[in-house]
Amino acid sequence: MSQSFYKIKRLPPYVFEEVNAVKARMRARGVDIIDFGMGNPDLPVPEHIVDKLVETARKPRSNRYSASRGIPGLRRAMAAYYDRRFGVKLNPDTEVIATLGSKEGFANLAQAICAPGDVVIAPNPSYPIHAFGFIMAGGVIRSIEAHSPEQYLSGISRAVRHSVPPPIAMILCYPGTPTAQSVDLDFYKEAVALAKKHDLLILSDMAYSEIYFDDDNPPPSVLQVEGAKDVAVEVNTLSKTYSMAGFRVGFALGNAGVIAALARVKSYLDYGAYTPIQVAAAAALNGPQDCVVEMRAIYKSRRDALIDSFGKAGWALQKPDASMFVWSDIPEQFRHLGSVAFSKLLVEHAGVAVAPGAGFGEYGDEHVRFALVENEQRIRQAARSVRKFFDTAANGGIDVAGIAAE
Repeated sequence: MSQSFYKIKRLPPYVFEEVNAVKARMRARGVDIIDFGMGNPDLPVPEHIVDKLVETARKPRSNRYSASRGIPGLRRAMAAYYDRRFGVKLNPDTEVIATLGSKEGFANLAQAICAPGDVVIAPNPSYPIHAFGFIMAGGVIRSIEAHSPEQYLSGISRAVRHSVPPPIAMILCYPGTPTAQSVDLDFYKEAVALAKKHDLLILSDMAYSEIYFDDDNPPPSVLQVEGAKDVAVEVNTLSKTYSMAGFRVGFALGNAGVIAALARVKSYLDYGAYTPIQVAAAAALNGPQDCVVEMRAIYKSRRDALIDSFGKAGWALQKPDASMFVWSDIPEQFRHLGSVAFSKLLVEHAGVAVAPGAGFGEYGDEHVRFALVENEQRIRQAARSVRKFFDTAANGGIDVAGIAAE
């Protein structure tokens, strides 16, 4: 029997595994790796959320099957959060659905709306599930180079004109991963206008809605645009806001038709997250939000430490306004290597791990991404190691010119 499966053949090798393999070898030798590679929150889950989880888990009925759409109390909490934060009114019964994190939400949205051969417009670079969720569903991705929000938006109409069949959807992600870029409400107004002009759905990934560093300019939601619910669905998550990544709680909101389609797909695939987790998630959204303010302050402090210390080490990084990431050009003397070879070199010679930009698309290959998941002391330690690495390379201790690009 052949073990060559159609959907697996459509997926490329997981780029990040190459760097992970080097990290594993180094750690096996006892090397301390300062790891900025994965956006895996290291902050504790706020105590009141954990208390609610434990309290609910002690109730025998909580161990039964849960609700695929999300328990009503959680969906009401999600709708109330969007009302408070964005001034967006949502019907928790028809316009809100709980997902097993935003990643599952995106993947199952693809299953819900995509037929084989359907074209979807996606930014490049972008988070892998934005493209590969649709590829696994049999769709075709039309990538648009997106080193800035403006560049991406300006390429959409051209992509529509030159795509056969016409695209069915466009993907947005701001504050972005990997690029850490933000947009204002005018951007979303233009995006909604484009979607209506070209008969497109908008699928917006808003995973970093609460990680922003300018208190006067919190990131907006596409659903704030008048008429956006005609064409848009937004996916959000508690993973970053409350450091609940392992809980796997996200939600999709917006266009009732798309939400209904997603609900039907999910009804065949899962029974929803464990009920105590959903109750704890509702407690997170409904409870005190000082923990979110504290989380933002920590990420801002880490961002500033990274920008300052790496700048002094000779690597100028661009300061982001939001998200838990810093997206950077590879230093000029190493750029010919590409992001994978450079990232492996950085682990081997500096003990510092970053995410290679190629893992987010071909247009990311001259960049790397830092996740703000190490404390300030470790960040400054990493900068000192990088400075030594640069000096060694400059003095001929590393044959940079002889290393093949990957």
